[in-house]
Amino acid sequence: MWLKPTRADHMVIARYTGKITVGFGILEVPALLTALACREWNTALDFTIGILLCLAVGLGLQQMPASWQVMHRRQGLAVVGTSWLLVTVLGAVPLYLSGHYGSPVQATFDVMSGLTTTGLYLLQDLDHVANGLNMWRFILTFAGGQGIIVIALTFMFGGSGGSGALHQLYIGEGKDERLVPHVMHTARAIWTVSLGWLVVGTLALGLLLRSLGEPPARAGLHGLWMFMGSWSTGGFAPQSYNTIWFHSGLFEALTIVIFTAGSLNFALHWAVWRGSPRELWRNIETRSFVTTLSLLAFAGAWTLSRTGIYGSSVILFRKLFYQLVSAHTTTGFGTIPGRSFVTQWGDLGMTVIIAAMIFGGSACSTAGGIKALRIGLITKSFLHDIKRMVSPESMRSVVRYHHIRNQILADDTMRTVLTVTVLFFTMHAFVTVAGMVAGHPLSQALFEGVSAASNSGLSCGVLSPAFPDWLTLIYTVAMWMGRMEFFAVFALGGWVWAMVRGR
Repeated sequence: MWLKPTRADHMVIARYTGKITVGFGILEVPALLTALACREWNTALDFTIGILLCLAVGLGLQQMPASWQVMHRRQGLAVVGTSWLLVTVLGAVPLYLSGHYGSPVQATFDVMSGLTTTGLYLLQDLDHVANGLNMWRFILTFAGGQGIIVIALTFMFGGSGGSGALHQLYIGEGKDERLVPHVMHTARAIWTVSLGWLVVGTLALGLLLRSLGEPPARAGLHGLWMFMGSWSTGGFAPQSYNTIWFHSGLFEALTIVIFTAGSLNFALHWAVWRGSPRELWRNIETRSFVTTLSLLAFAGAWTLSRTGIYGSSVILFRKLFYQLVSAHTTTGFGTIPGRSFVTQWGDLGMTVIIAAMIFGGSACSTAGGIKALRIGLITKSFLHDIKRMVSPESMRSVVRYHHIRNQILADDTMRTVLTVTVLFFTMHAFVTVAGMVAGHPLSQALFEGVSAASNSGLSCGVLSPAFPDWLTLIYTVAMWMGRMEFFAVFALGGWVWAMVRGR
């Protein structure tokens, strides 16, 4: 039986949600400064309204009377779920005021897409939006990749709340690994890795775009934005032609390096930074990712070679490999028009990309999907079961794997892995059926639904501003549930149910 939340429970949730909301409002400041620097006065006014609204709501929630109750897991999950919903609605305000959206639902969809690093969008006339608005889109996807709770732990909470309370917030956002013993220091380590990559990646992309002929200011902005979209495996681009617009093989190769790195576990990055480069190959996630990518690349090459749509093996490899790695890391960048998946790749080619989006990147990273760690553990457990069936009954063995350190696969860990996997497949099926109800063919509804639910962002051309609001809301919820990996969403739902029917 659900226990009805007490007044103290609500105060804890309100105060922590208020802190996170204030931090989210501060994230809008760079977009405001960009608009002012570019003399985009209407855009600057939109973000001023957005910032003031976040501060008013956040500071208002923090005025709740203090509670000395220690945050427990259920409260932490409820804070995460509530915060994500609240900041998504508040973050949509400047987007909707820009006039580039047909409804508030569409603006909310784009904010959720950015925060979950999905990359699908319903913004109209992307090629002519203000620089300040584009800056906000990429801040959303960059901040969402690290996690808005990680941002709050790094810059807002300081030492307040106790390590236990902060840990509940951290794990509620789909991250359950500590890079260092203290969770707040773990959050700061994550940002140390991301900001280090930000400097190097932005400089490399900016210089490359400058050599390709872009003016200095534009090359700098595009370099920054494309790095944010790559590292956070977000898929947003500053123009409607996505990566095709740059017409550069070197640019494509560089972004592959960045979004592949972004899809790796932050604990793996930290281990390499601390002087353990061998961890890159020893880790079960890396091996799982390379194995599934290789198998899908072989299947994709065989499928596309039969169609003859590309004139040479070099072109076929370039097109296939980019879309495949983009899908597998759940980035969503593309070097072909979305409708090409339908008109040229066909159902078999689309199936390869769908499988890559389902597998996804690493746990505790910016990527989505089921995650390479779970795929690796399921495979190990499956092979172990086969071995046990053909071995003598007297044989006793355990499943061992290496993830940062040597570990033994416990039954409760495997149970959680299978639960999350089944939930992902269930959600994929539900969103696919919703797309079919809206009138789309099975293969296209599956492609688009999996893209949203796995936080990938590749599109086969189904998603458009003509989407009905009810389907847009289903996709929005699917992106949220996929990013939270269900538990924070279920905890929030249980919390609401307990308020109504609990004892």
